[in-house]
Parts: sequence; C-alpha cells; structure tokens
Amino acid sequence: MSTLAPLRLLRDPSNASEGNQSNATVGAGGGWCQGLGIPNELFLALGLVSLVENLLVVAAILKNRNLHSPTYYFICCLAVSDMLVSISNLAEMLFMLLLEHGVLVMRPSIVRHMDSVINMLICSSVVSSLSFLGVIAVDRYITIFYALRYHSIMTLQRAVVTMASVWLASTVSSTVLITYFRSNTILLCLISFFLFMLVLMLVLYIHMFALARHHLHSISSHQKPPAAHRGGSLKGAVTLTILLGVFFICWGPFFFHLILIVTCPTNPFCTCFSSYFNFFLILIICNSVIDPLIYAFRSQELRRTLREVVTCSC
Repeated sequence: MSTLAPLRLLRDPSNASEGNQSNATVGAGGGWCQGLGIPNELFLALGLVSLVENLLVVAAILKNRNLHSPTYYFICCLAVSDMLVSISNLAEMLFMLLLEHGVLVMRPSIVRHMDSVINMLICSSVVSSLSFLGVIAVDRYITIFYALRYHSIMTLQRAVVTMASVWLASTVSSTVLITYFRSNTILLCLISFFLFMLVLMLVLYIHMFALARHHLHSISSHQKPPAAHRGGSLKGAVTLTILLGVFFICWGPFFFHLILIVTCPTNPFCTCFSSYFNFFLILIICNSVIDPLIYAFRSQELRRTLREVVTCSC
C-alpha cells in the first residue's frame, strides 16, 4: 500500500492490494503476523478517559489565574489536541459501529465525506500535537537561558499569534494531507515534519540538561546555586522530557509504519508489521491518556486546581 488513505485502509493494508499483501503476509509466516484483535470497546473506553482527563486540564488552566501564562496556554492547546484525538477516535468508532449494525444507513458518498472529516480531525491533532510540543520546548528553553528577558520575549501577544499560527497551519496541512493522500510525497512530508520536530526537541533538551548538570555540580561544589526561577524551569524541562519520551513511544510505531508504507509496501516484514496497526492506534490514544496525568503529577499548582475542579463538579 502506498497511500496515506483513510484510517480503515491503513488499519487493514490487505484492502489496498489483496493479492500481493495477503501472499506476502502468509509468506512471512507464523501466527505473530496475524496482528492483535483489539475490541472496539477498548478504543471507546480509552477515548472517553482521554476526553475527560483533557477537559479537566483545560478547565483547571482556565479556572486558575495563576496559570494564565504563555507556558500553560501552550499546554492547554496540547490538551485540546489530545481531545481532538479522543473525539475523532470516538466519532470513528461510533460511526463504524452504527454502520455495521445497520442502525445508520447512508449513501457511499456521504460515508466517504464523513470519513474525510474524521481523518482531517486526526491529521490536525497529529500536526498540532507535534507543533505544540516543539513550541513548549522552545518556551522552556527561553525561560531557562533568557530568564531575565523572558517576559519581553514571550509576550502574551506573541503567544496568541503562535497558537493561532499553529492551529491554522494544522488545519491547512490536514486538508492537504487528506486531499492528496495518494501521493507518497505528502506522506514523506509528514514523516519529515515528525523527524524535524523530534530532532529540534532533543537538541533543546540536551542543552537544558547540560545546564541542569552544571547546576548540580555547582551545588556539590558549595557554590551559590542559580536562582529559584531557573530551578522551577529545570523541573519543567524534566516534565516536558517525560512528555517527549511518552510521545515518541506512543507515536513512533505509527510513523515507522508510514515509513514502511513508502519504502516496502509488499515486503513480508513490512506487511507483517502493518498487521499490528490497531495496536499502534491504541498507543496513540494512550498518549492522550498519559499526558494529563503527567501535567497533574508534575505541576503542584495544576494538581491543586484539578482537585478544586473535581470537587466542585461533584
């Protein structure tokens, strides 16, 4: 298969070229090439958990005025991106279940249109999640290395422009991806964007941790430690590094799957790896579930506000 097709096509690669794919998969041999049978109920359950968690994160940031800063606005946008993953997953699962059980009867053209809308939401969430992770990393970098000038560099106006630009770029790029999904060039652009953002964040975090190491060395040498503001920023860098690691583990198999689609669509190993696409989707949804937990446990202020939000809602 050589397309970034609707998710049903990506989930079941044998639909793209049944003869070659099926023979290749059989040739790969072994039951481990049969993939994993993941029930739709698991997709729905994880989607609901992720949706509730990210709603709480957004509500907490909006509720607490102490969290009304560019950094937490960016985190809020990342939570919204995770919500898009959950909403699109729930919408797709419900849509497919209703069609399969004959509850919903629609013309094929309408089904294709709905499929494109859902895929656009998914693509937007992918691009926006990557982008906001990069934005947050840059924000942390400025906080640590330009602490005295941070408020003049990262003003509220610039933060709003950055957020608007990311959402606009995500919407436009997702539209292009869905419109020209049969082009390997588009798929390569998506993979290149993922690798670029990953390298950018790794470089920034390596530099930040170099400062953290120097900070620990200064303490051990009984020197005057850096300002408390830097200490809090370094804690934030650790938090975001955990987020990056979780994101890579959860999204890495999916992008590796896309790379195999381009490089070896009929190779036995590639087709065997593609049979686990449902598992890759579960990992993506798990990323949306894990992110809010990291925010809550790593930020004392956000954790306290989350308790207030939950208590008030009860």
